[in-house]
Amino acid sequence: MTVIKATEKPKLRNPVLIEGLPGVGNIGRVAVGYLVEQLGAKKFAQLYSRHFFPFVVLHDKNQVHLLKNEFYYYKAKKKGQRDIIFLVGDCQSLDPTGHYEVMEKVLDFAEKFGVKEIFTIGGIATGEAEKNPKALGAVTDKDLVEKYQKYGIEFSAGDKIGYIVGAAGLLLGLGKERGIKGVCLLGETSGFPIVTDPKGAETVLNSLVKILGLKIDMSKLEQKVKEMEEFIRKVEDLQKKALTEIAKSEPQAQQQKTREQTRYIG
Repeated sequence: MTVIKATEKPKLRNPVLIEGLPGVGNIGRVAVGYLVEQLGAKKFAQLYSRHFFPFVVLHDKNQVHLLKNEFYYYKAKKKGQRDIIFLVGDCQSLDPTGHYEVMEKVLDFAEKFGVKEIFTIGGIATGEAEKNPKALGAVTDKDLVEKYQKYGIEFSAGDKIGYIVGAAGLLLGLGKERGIKGVCLLGETSGFPIVTDPKGAETVLNSLVKILGLKIDMSKLEQKVKEMEEFIRKVEDLQKKALTEIAKSEPQAQQQKTREQTRYIG
């Protein structure tokens, strides 16, 4: 079961949904989380799912933290800006069935607010440290390439990868079936395990804020990454331990399948 508990129902005008969940380089989580903080966006709902990893995180020595995704909203302040719903969180689903269930629930929720366009943010692994990472893009509709390529995005993700695993891809694919247009922005990153990449996140952010007509202070991004890194590492370490425990009770073929399910491109 996947549930969304809302504490408020904001009145939003033609909002866009922006997703940033953990994945390669944690680019989506860092970029969107930083944007939420800089804009002072307000949290109004939380999503919980049985498809998340079966543990709670202990922090501040004794505080229990249940894994969840969170929704924030931001109302446009100037002409040319749009109302925004942000989706950030601690993790993605542990299994394919969960990915579908969680993303369908997210889309059900987004449609209640009239969302007609989605941006998903993720990372694309290059296997080496990138001094000048690029922002690569993929779209659900060809007309979006012409609309957004002027913002420093190379719409050539398909030349480097054949698929996008997890929320960054599935949210767009399922959204298209509902008539919702979508763009996936992928920041180039090394893809090294448990490496949070501020450069890749900044590259994607630079394009995203231009699209949204926003201005934010980028100087605090690296500091924000350092603040987030300890918690991100803790969650990833616990996920690895959980996968090891799950694998112990599975036959070898299923163990390989489990490992593949949790290798996110987005």
